[in-house]
Amino acid sequence: MLAIAWCLGPFGPLVLPLMTVMRKASKTLLVLTGLCLAVLPPFGQAATAATVLSIGDGDTISVLERGQKLTVRLACIDAPETAQKPFGVDSRNQLKALLPLGSTVSLRVQAVDRYGRSVAEVIGNKGMVNLAMVQSGQAFVYRQYLGRCDRGAYLAAERQAQSLRLVVRVVLGGIGGPWDFRHGGAGHRSAGAVQGAATSSVSTFSPQAGQPSGAKATCKQIGSLARAQELLWQGHSYLDRNGDGVACEGLR
Repeated sequence: MLAIAWCLGPFGPLVLPLMTVMRKASKTLLVLTGLCLAVLPPFGQAATAATVLSIGDGDTISVLERGQKLTVRLACIDAPETAQKPFGVDSRNQLKALLPLGSTVSLRVQAVDRYGRSVAEVIGNKGMVNLAMVQSGQAFVYRQYLGRCDRGAYLAAERQAQSLRLVVRVVLGGIGGPWDFRHGGAGHRSAGAVQGAATSSVSTFSPQAGQPSGAKATCKQIGSLARAQELLWQGHSYLDRNGDGVACEGLR
């Protein structure tokens, strides 16, 4: 500071106090910036309040936000389609229980999809609704679109549902994932047909029967995604090569 005063000559006494004030102001600004960042929602998404108007299916709702009606697609999850009976209806009923009509929610909007829906994490009076749907076994983690959500929390919730066998209704007990249904895959079969196939695979294959001690079954031998998932839950962890909770993904 003394060197600066010497360089400024007769103007030093006037400029130095101004520089001191500016330095203190910059420190205050840094502190305030840090406080603002600390209170922002995850990933910097600003939360807005809305009122629930209706429930579409297990991952779609309509809300009123600032006088405007919005269709909201719950981010980072994928629930059975309504036509995937009875699983789509069960999923919708679960979401209705979490979000009663007229209740107030907070939305963390991430994007607007190609259908004009706001893609958002929805927070109700019992916490994060998206996460609760996965924990209840009524929705899958949508791995393809996890970038703006807490990936670890969502995958842990799905593993918890699997460990409690809550997702049996959705994976083992009846249908393929909703993504299969939308693309004309296994999800288009009736629940009874798929469950019959799963039961048949159980009777025709067992990793312990007819194999040398310690031998591991291959996905090709198992032949069914539903049966592979059941074996994974029974402890055959080698069937889940990438650790995402889904066994023998090549069988989809």
